[in-house]
Amino acid sequence: MGHRWCTVAPVGRLVASWRVHLTTAAVAVVAPVALAAPAAAAPGTVATAVSAGTTVTARLPPVVQLARPQVIAHRGASGYRPEHTLAAYRLAVHMDADYIEPDLVSTKDGVLVDRHENELSDTTDVEDHPEFAQRRRTKTVDGVSVTGWFSEDFTLAELETLRAQERLPLLRPANARYDGRYVVPTFERVLDLVRRQSRLQGRTIGVIPEIKHSSYFRSIGLPMEGKVVAALRSHGLDTRSAKVMIQSFEVGNLKRLDSRTPVRLVQLVEQAGAPYDLRTSGDPRTYADLIRPRGLRFVSGYADAIGAPKDLVIPRDGNERLTQPTSLTQDAHQQGLRVLVFTFRAENAFLPTEYRSSSDPAERGDLAAEVTRFLTAGVDGFFTDFPDIGYAARNAYLDAS
Repeated sequence: MGHRWCTVAPVGRLVASWRVHLTTAAVAVVAPVALAAPAAAAPGTVATAVSAGTTVTARLPPVVQLARPQVIAHRGASGYRPEHTLAAYRLAVHMDADYIEPDLVSTKDGVLVDRHENELSDTTDVEDHPEFAQRRRTKTVDGVSVTGWFSEDFTLAELETLRAQERLPLLRPANARYDGRYVVPTFERVLDLVRRQSRLQGRTIGVIPEIKHSSYFRSIGLPMEGKVVAALRSHGLDTRSAKVMIQSFEVGNLKRLDSRTPVRLVQLVEQAGAPYDLRTSGDPRTYADLIRPRGLRFVSGYADAIGAPKDLVIPRDGNERLTQPTSLTQDAHQQGLRVLVFTFRAENAFLPTEYRSSSDPAERGDLAAEVTRFLTAGVDGFFTDFPDIGYAARNAYLDAS
């Protein structure tokens, strides 16, 4: 199912969020078209298109930047509310985010819940619950030793007795005022919110879940991929036209999902290291390999986009100033892959030097200017804790283009 950005079928059923360009030497196809070539056809190959009963031959061009780069609310509007809470997601919708992003882990009884990690002490008040004191333990997750309380050791009923708390209280003390107010939501409740808010807002809110620690959860008998697909299907979202993307830092689960669901898939990459499942299977490929042209060609066989950290698109120099863009965006587009970039945050602690407002790490700088630099580099979407700033920056960039 690779190159699904270039697939439009059947005639007249276009995915509204994305613009597809087809050109020929002699014919410009303007009306909606259905490509007869297989979905995995590489850019530059010849495909047949049918429009209004007329058959033309078209060469699929490299993917170009989306006409409207997508604003993705990273864990909700997490610059304003504790992350991965219904309040953060709801606020993100009201700030006009195109997508909200829930990270998914599993409970002991196999329910998908929204947490950044399966270790709970950074984002909940579990340490304040003496009834769970004996559940503190040390585990190895994706090869890393972690000590704390883990979602897979709690039933949903037990987990719902906990309350969310701000993960970055020193940088976001205003968020910490909401500690203790919100439960840990299930994926089902998030999808319910998306459906309800889409109806109230009169627009389709996208959802882009990330499956966390896929191999680890599979190894303890709690695989998540099937549950993700089932949840999407129960909400009518397991379709080609749904505004849904599924993300993972692993490879094998995305390849399996490619044969199980028509929704778009995002291969997440890091600046260093390798996908855990490749590393443990003896596959020598690293994230650095995956973002080279040959690796991007491999990724395009099962995924539709890559999700990359900012420094892989525009690196910083020794003084933390932005330098020149790398070729990653162009290389990915050549392979039919969109490029989504993470994570844009307004605090000085996260901004490049030229956009900081002071030496105070918690004070906010010029996030809009940083976002604009990356849009100019051709990215197709970006994850931000501040969707209101991202939305305004994206629209100002489009108005000026």
